[in-house]
Amino acid sequence: MTAEHRWPAGWPTPNVGLWTGIAALGVAVLTITEFVIRQVAVGPRPALDEVAALVAFNERTAAGTLGVILTDTVLMAVIIVFLSGFRQLIVQTRRDVQWIADIGFSAGIAYVVVTLVGDGLEGGAALDASIDGGSGMVIRALTVGHALFFGSIGCVLTALVSFASGYITLISGALPRWTGWLAVLVAIPNLVFVATAFGGTDDTSFRAAGGWGSVVLGTFPWLVWIVSVGIVVIRERESHLARAEVAREPHTLPAA
Repeated sequence: MTAEHRWPAGWPTPNVGLWTGIAALGVAVLTITEFVIRQVAVGPRPALDEVAALVAFNERTAAGTLGVILTDTVLMAVIIVFLSGFRQLIVQTRRDVQWIADIGFSAGIAYVVVTLVGDGLEGGAALDASIDGGSGMVIRALTVGHALFFGSIGCVLTALVSFASGYITLISGALPRWTGWLAVLVAIPNLVFVATAFGGTDDTSFRAAGGWGSVVLGTFPWLVWIVSVGIVVIRERESHLARAEVAREPHTLPAA
């Protein structure tokens, strides 16, 4: 029984290329939204050794921080949709390398989980500050944990999902080869920025844990790759369906 027959009569089978592309465009919109909220309503935090200033900052920016976190939560949900669609695009073309696609998918899901935990720490600091001024030591501890999640830990997972996605793209031919090479290139700076765990906690520093270096050269390029893949699959979804159909055709031996 085919997938089309399993659906209720009149319901079209979802187009994986279309939904993968829509999810990727959603990633672009939500990333821009989150960036604007963070710049306008939150801004740079003070140094962690300035405990009083840190408490005042979190108390003043609590609403903006929660807005960033909620936006990021929706962003992670959309990334799950993209990762699922991307994996399916690969599997439709080359089932024999599904295990590599599964590595990329699993690493992506782990990245989403780590990001949400980091969001929880950041949100906890904002909420703690709103309760009678909060505790400076608690807020600092939550902020440091948040920096590690968004720095070195996130970079390891981003490097894995990027390299696996790039490699599987290159060997499967499911998408244009340049998207595969782009993913491989994204993995390289993420591996480099794993070392930022030893770079201190000043978020204005290029090499600090959770600093702007890992964001600009680590996270942002990965999101650019996601959006690039989304645009490609929307524009070329019909040709992908044709390639997948060829891949599903049984290979018959020539007659003796």
